[in-house]
Amino acid sequence: MFRISDLRGIMSYQAKNYDQLLGIKGLSDQLLKNHFTLYQGYVTNFNKVNDILVAMEREGKFGTPEYAELNRRFGWEFNGMRLHEYYFENLSKEVRAIDQNSELHKKIVAEFGSYEAWEKDFRAMLAMRGIGWVVLYHDAQADRLFNVWINEHDAGHFAGCTPILVVDVFEHAYMIDYGIKRADYIEAVMKAISWESVEQRMK
Repeated sequence: MFRISDLRGIMSYQAKNYDQLLGIKGLSDQLLKNHFTLYQGYVTNFNKVNDILVAMEREGKFGTPEYAELNRRFGWEFNGMRLHEYYFENLSKEVRAIDQNSELHKKIVAEFGSYEAWEKDFRAMLAMRGIGWVVLYHDAQADRLFNVWINEHDAGHFAGCTPILVVDVFEHAYMIDYGIKRADYIEAVMKAISWESVEQRMK
């Protein structure tokens, strides 16, 4: 019979390689390499927290403050890893507009009235003051789409919904290239969206 610690012990994550994005228009190689390093830190830290929790569980330290705090930290590290993966994977060096005959485009129009209305709302959220993420979520149960602001990695997510488009608006995502000119970063990243990846996630 497996205990929690036994199951956790097999969970080891490896950082993915996103060097194929180097050379993308609007984001310098230096910016991307720094961003990849930050992402790799989340993968490393998640594995470290996981290993510590496994050891604590085996030692029966369930009621300790350390156990409680590390479990609170668990979601932060995991989502920091996974949101970066979604972000990098919905970028592309090949600039293509969304396919107006696609199921995704049809759903955007049905939800927001037009693609232009959706984009205006999404861009406005990207431009809001503060650090965080902007996520286009698909709620499969109701077959609806929502633009959602995520302030911290582990808070504000729509339970049961799938993040299909993720954009990082923490300062590390743009300051090397754009300083405080977030609007220029927004323009660059919106032109680099891989709509094929976004639609694939919805399926």
